[in-house]
Amino acid sequence: MNVRQATIADLECLAPLFAGYRTFYGQTPDVDLAREFLRQRLSREQSVIFLAASAGKSVGFAQLYPSFSSGSAARIYILNDLYVQPKARGRGIGRALLAASVEYGRAAGAVSLTLSTANDNALAQALYESAGWQPETVFRTYNLPLA
Repeated sequence: MNVRQATIADLECLAPLFAGYRTFYGQTPDVDLAREFLRQRLSREQSVIFLAASAGKSVGFAQLYPSFSSGSAARIYILNDLYVQPKARGRGIGRALLAASVEYGRAAGAVSLTLSTANDNALAQALYESAGWQPETVFRTYNLPLA
């Protein structure tokens, strides 16, 4: 297995993975939409993406968005997306993507990484907690749909 930071040259490998991720969360599969969204993020340097490959095939990715913590007055990263193809799960790929994200955050001087996952995604929660991530117990998250 190999995990590396993706570039815009990886769009054709990333787009089907991102479409699969969106489908997992109930969105309509759309590889073209996925490709364009990722193209914009990478070309504008708005996110950092790690790509995992096994046996020469792309099997997973993690996407970090830079942000800041006002309370800490420091940089943080939001690990917004983590996805491993179903057939490739259980082989340490998700853990390797998490480790690459943590290493990147530390090297960039971030004080923390944050993520959220679906309440019913027990497998992801088990992975995160086994890797040292702690569930948020102080703050409650709210969302307001604008569209």
